[in-house]
Formats: sequence, structure tokens, C-alpha cells
Amino acid sequence: MIAQSKIKQVQEAIAGLTKDEIIWLSGYLSGLAGVDTKLLTAEAKEPAAPAASAVQKITIAYGTETGNAKKLATSFAAKAKKKGIQSKVVSLDQYKLADLPKEEWFFTVISTQGEGEPPAAAKKFYDFVHQESVTLSKLNYGVLALGDTSYPLFCKAGEDVDQQLQKLGGKRIVPLQKLDTDYEEEAEEWMANLLHSLTTSAAPTAPAAVAVAKKTGKKTYSGIVQTNMNLNGRGSGKQTFHLEIAADDVAFEPGDAIGIIPKNNPVLVHKIVALSNLTEETLVPFKGETTPLGELLHRKVSLVNLSERVVKKYAETVKQDIPDTRMDFLDLLRIYPVSNNEQFLAALQVLDPISPRLYSIASSPEAHTGEVHLTVGMHRFCVNEQLRDGLCSYYLSQMTEGEEIEFYIHKNHLFKLPAAEKDVIMIGPGTGVAPFRSFVAHRDATGADGRNWLFFGDQHFTTDFLYQTEWLNWMETGVLTNMNVAFSRDQKEKLYVQHKLWQHREELAKWIDDGAYLYVCGAKEPMSIDVENMLLQIVKEQKGFSDEAATDYLNALKEEGRYLKDVY
Repeated sequence: MIAQSKIKQVQEAIAGLTKDEIIWLSGYLSGLAGVDTKLLTAEAKEPAAPAASAVQKITIAYGTETGNAKKLATSFAAKAKKKGIQSKVVSLDQYKLADLPKEEWFFTVISTQGEGEPPAAAKKFYDFVHQESVTLSKLNYGVLALGDTSYPLFCKAGEDVDQQLQKLGGKRIVPLQKLDTDYEEEAEEWMANLLHSLTTSAAPTAPAAVAVAKKTGKKTYSGIVQTNMNLNGRGSGKQTFHLEIAADDVAFEPGDAIGIIPKNNPVLVHKIVALSNLTEETLVPFKGETTPLGELLHRKVSLVNLSERVVKKYAETVKQDIPDTRMDFLDLLRIYPVSNNEQFLAALQVLDPISPRLYSIASSPEAHTGEVHLTVGMHRFCVNEQLRDGLCSYYLSQMTEGEEIEFYIHKNHLFKLPAAEKDVIMIGPGTGVAPFRSFVAHRDATGADGRNWLFFGDQHFTTDFLYQTEWLNWMETGVLTNMNVAFSRDQKEKLYVQHKLWQHREELAKWIDDGAYLYVCGAKEPMSIDVENMLLQIVKEQKGFSDEAATDYLNALKEEGRYLKDVY
């Protein structure tokens, strides 16, 4: 028997649901319980909908930046195959858009980047489904969206695709599932429930409500800065800071990153408050909370280099024409001032929360017990011909020994060390070398017997050879088998890591043939693209392959998990 209190809870939960929604919920619950739906509906006043034949074939398309969406799509296809469902898995950049109106059962796994944008590989598909001329009357679909709840536009690309597919006539057969960075458990549950419905009967249209990731929150760690030093020598055109943070019981692996939410400069906060008739102690509302104005501006809202989306909302709030551009909040208040306190408080509401910044961990839990190390390059950029410092890199550069810092661990499931006996080739110019310091330190501390080969590059040997002493020590002890460096400004012709790859192409090709794992970390453009183009050239020459065969060879390495990238 069910307790009366629980029956009342169920009655309250389903109040207001339509007949179709109750039927869908009945099927969903039966799937969880493993009960025949007919038994649940036998005594229902309304006759149950007749069962249709099980689905035989589906398409699973993924849009990914880091590889997580592809991983989930592949897992989904494998589970579908075990259920007797034929699955076509395809990247959205390879998907034939003309096929979408012909699809009957279509599921997409898509991540969100930057300002709520789809991955670059999914952009054509994203734009296609935003065309009003497309008709998808045959389509039954579902969307699995990946994101990070620390960012203001959580899973926005997935939300947009889900809404557009329905708007164009598609039938949503499973609620949109939005997943945070720790997504495995909820993804598995979503797949299992969907496959149950596909194998038992034709799935009914899902209710419009979406399933949101559980708001469990990320585990936040508190650490103390022990060391903060500039790795670059005097006269360098760069600043790269090495931070050592003491923190107990932090669970991470080489290849993971930490997320840090920076704080705004107090000087900037004072200037903004001065433009209002309020004080830093004035309590103001923001996102359902009441916070002192100074704390809100210092710790919670993004104030610099605001996106065009936020600037546009500000323009609507102050009722002024503002060009489509990125601006700081202080400049907006100066050039397009608010007219009163009410308008100022309304302008605060359009600001986004400060987004976390991710930095690859440069230490090993085995070699640096109780510590987390970071390699932070000072980010500088121009806005209206004025040189600006990146918010988080400046914030970290100013941290002093003994200062407290909060962070969380961002797991990187697709950038991990192989088995101890496997060889690794690491290509990491500039701050891209950070995870490789973690890799080599870890292999040294654990006695891994696989060979290690590092390619590092920067501007000048004398001022920009990051962690030079450590690399040389590892060379002397044999932990590093090979190390090749490229300093671009030390000769007339610029020399980059890809040129070093070419110089050592014969040995490089042999390592890969012998099963070595290949890693690339650092700037996505142009570095990672130039490196990949050089790898293609090496494969073509060393193996006598055509362009197509060389591309297939690298793609096969990716599929095997032996060519891994962490680029930004």
C-alpha cells in the first residue's frame, strides 16, 4: 500500500497535466519500474493508446568542441545497437542538412560555447534549423545538451536547437536534458529511458517542460597561495605566472583543469559606485538575492569587455542608441548615463554573473601532494585602441603569498595519460606546456616506463623557456627521452613547434607507428591548426599517403584515443 501522504504528493504533482502528458508520464514510470504499461492502464477510464511497432533505425548527430558530445553519442549508439536499433552516428559538420526533413527518428548531442553559441562544427546545422522555410513534419527528435552551470547561458545552444526543431514541425519525444560538467549519471539515465520507450512502442510527444541538470553545485575548494612568480626573464615581452596553491584533499588527475571565478578590481568598483547616488553598503537586488552594491560589483557581476548582447540590453534599459560593440560597464555609464537610481538598478540586472576561467593543472597529485600548480599567461588585448588586461589573469597575477583562493576541479575525461608502458608525444608551446609538466611529473613519480617526448616553443630562449631547469633535470634522469624546442624570435626566420616536428619527422612517425599517444595543448588558432597540417604532411611523406588517406590516418588516431587535443 502507498501512504496517503505520498498519494497526495502525486496528485499535486500531476494536477494540471493534459491527457497526453499523463499518458507519457505513465509510460515513463512504467519504464523505471519495468512494468507492462497495459497493466497500469487496464483500469483507466480512458482507453490506452494502441502500441505501435518498435523503432528500427535512428540517427545520432553530435556537435562538440572538446569531444564530450561525441563520446556520449557513441555510447548512445552502442546501447541502441544492443537493443536491436540500427544507429547512424555522425558529426554535425558532416551531416547532410538536406536529409533532416526526411528523418523520422533524430537525436542530437550538442554542447554550448562562449556566449551561448554552438560548437564551430555545429554552426551550419544550427543556422539551418533557424530557417523558417524548413519543414520537419516527419521528425521525431530529442536533444541532449552539454554545458557548464557556472556560465550564464547554460546549455543555450541545446535549448535553441530543441525549440527550433519543434517550431519547424518536429515532435519532441523526450524532454530536453541539460547536463553540467559531471554529466555521466544523468546522461545514462536519459539514454536508458529513451531506449526503453523506443523499444516498447512508438514514443509519444514529450511535454514541453525541459529536464534541467540537478542543481547540486560544484564542489568548491579553498586553498592558500604559497608561491606566485613570473617565469619570464627580464626583458621578455610576456608575463607568465607560476602559482602554487596549498589545498588538502583535492581530487584531480593529470589533464584536469581548475575553474576560478575572478574578482573585479576594487578601483573599478569605486568608480562605478561614484557614478550612482548609492554607496557600496547599499543593499541591491540581483538574481533573486539582496547584496551590498560593493560586494555585487566586486565579486558577482561581469564589468569589463561586456558582450554585444549585454550592451544591447543596457541600451534598451537606458533608452539610448548604442552601437553594436563590446564595452566596459564603466564606459557605458559614462557615455550613456542612467537618468536615476531606478534606472541604475535596472542596468545592474542586465549584467551577467562573472564566468569562471579554466586553467590546466600543472602539477601531479603524486609528485606535489597537497598542492595545485597553475601556469597563467597574462592576457592582454586592445579595446578602442586601449590596451587591457584579462580579468582573471590580472586577478591571479596580483595574488600574494598567504592569500586565500577558491576554485573547483574541471574534469577533462578526454585528455588523460595512457597506460604506464605507453609512449607519449607532447606538443605544448607557451602556457600549453602546463598539463605536460603534470604528465611528466606524474610519470616520474609513479615510475612509468613509457617514453616521453616534449616539443615546446616560445619567443626567446633566454627569457621565455618556461620550467627550463625542470625539463633539463628530467632529461638528465631519463624521464624525458627527447625534448625539442623552438624559439620563434631568436633567428631571422620564425621557428615554431611545427617546424621542429618536420625536422624530426622520421623518428616521430616511427614512435606513432609503435603506438605512441599524441597530445597537443595551447592556442587553438593558429597553433593547433598549423600543427595538425604539419602532421598531415609528415604522414603523407613518411607513408606515401594521399591527402585523403593522411586525413583518414589522423582521424583513426583520434578514434583510437591516441591523438588528443586540449586547445583554447
